[in-house]
Amino acid sequence: MWKFNKSCFSFSEFHALKQILLIFIIVFDNEGKRSQVSDNNNNEFRNEEAILDIKDKPKFGQWLVLSIQHLFTMFGATVLVPLLIGINPSIALFASGVGTLVYILCTKAKIPAYLGSSFAFVVTMQALMHQYGYPAVGQGAIVSGLVYVVVAWLISKFGSSWMDQVLPPVVVGPIIIVIGLSLATTAANDAMLNNSHYDIKFFGVAMFTLLITIIFNMFLKGFSSMIPVLLGIICGYLLALTVGIVDLEPVKAAKWFSLPAFNVMFLNYDFKFYPAAIIGMAPIAFVTMTEHMGHIMVLNKLTKRNFLKDPGLHRTLLGDGLSTIIAGFVGGPPTTSYGENIGVLAMSKVHSVWVLGGAAFFAVVFSFCGKVSALIQTIPGPVIGGISFLLFGMIASNGLRILVDSKVDYEKKRNLIITSVILVIGIGGTYLQLGNFQLTSIALSTVFGIVLNLLLPANAASEEN
Repeated sequence: MWKFNKSCFSFSEFHALKQILLIFIIVFDNEGKRSQVSDNNNNEFRNEEAILDIKDKPKFGQWLVLSIQHLFTMFGATVLVPLLIGINPSIALFASGVGTLVYILCTKAKIPAYLGSSFAFVVTMQALMHQYGYPAVGQGAIVSGLVYVVVAWLISKFGSSWMDQVLPPVVVGPIIIVIGLSLATTAANDAMLNNSHYDIKFFGVAMFTLLITIIFNMFLKGFSSMIPVLLGIICGYLLALTVGIVDLEPVKAAKWFSLPAFNVMFLNYDFKFYPAAIIGMAPIAFVTMTEHMGHIMVLNKLTKRNFLKDPGLHRTLLGDGLSTIIAGFVGGPPTTSYGENIGVLAMSKVHSVWVLGGAAFFAVVFSFCGKVSALIQTIPGPVIGGISFLLFGMIASNGLRILVDSKVDYEKKRNLIITSVILVIGIGGTYLQLGNFQLTSIALSTVFGIVLNLLLPANAASEEN
């Protein structure tokens, strides 16, 4: 257990950390006056489809409820990752909150995104945890974050105009569909399985949660229409309590105040070089980058902006990288942007950065509150599964919307081939395994999509006049 020491984390050290973060941000902001002009233009634009747009500040009561909705949405996945690898969930909650706040700072509060624990590293982290313990996992996380930082620096120097050619709508749309639908099995398992066995109670709770959330989304008006997910979770949780699938003993046993399970280098363990951690986790950073970029593209569509240009891809990658580095230093798993929270943005039409920042703030607060953390952890799988059916589907639907709005011509064999390959590889769960390194189905389908887009001619031989 991490022991609090007054000599640690002094004011001067916090000030130094703040200065380091500011230096990172200044170094990576090479836009100069152009960035300022872009800011002014961005402030003048408001997405009329949004109930609360990016810069809109909700009233305190609204802010509180909307932020907690995002907290509940990301909690299940954020906590599940550390449980799978043997890390206390409280530190993952702390790391996700701090990481999200750092991300908001790096992106100049222009992107409504939440960073939670990344599933992409789970297999490798399990192996490292079993053989070396958390010090190896933490080192791998830090190195993975540094990979993000290096790539962000390269983009800041050489630009990202190549993105439009490498990732056109015919590639982006199917990738986003894959991001949403590849999680369908996870949602279904949460909704049906109790310790790997089918449970009709689980299924009933999941379906009730799904249906009541749909009803809330369709028929509520005013402020209540902004929080259908939170209301759905509450109703599903109450039903789960009624049918007896919620265990409240952890809540009774938990203390009101308890420190997150920090695991800090030089405090809890001495530095040691782990080549296996670097070789195993650093390449996976490129995998999560593709997922990160896919999420940014979804947000572009939802908010009617181009975050790849303003604040820039280099800033989004920098924020994600610094978040992962911080997580590795404090004892948490690597972080990444969350599709679940993007689903909430799409459903509620509330895109305010204030709300996402509030969720991050409460994540940090709740990581110190043993009772609250324990209560949230008691949300059963079927409730999360029922909500996920809708949220994951919303993400996939936005990919379909990109194809429709861009008027991708499927009379052309080229477009048909690219889309087909991406969808089948991604949704089918095809992956590339090389030792401990695994290229996930999402990343593999992205690679195939990019390569086919670059290599295939505009027209097939049979289509040429």
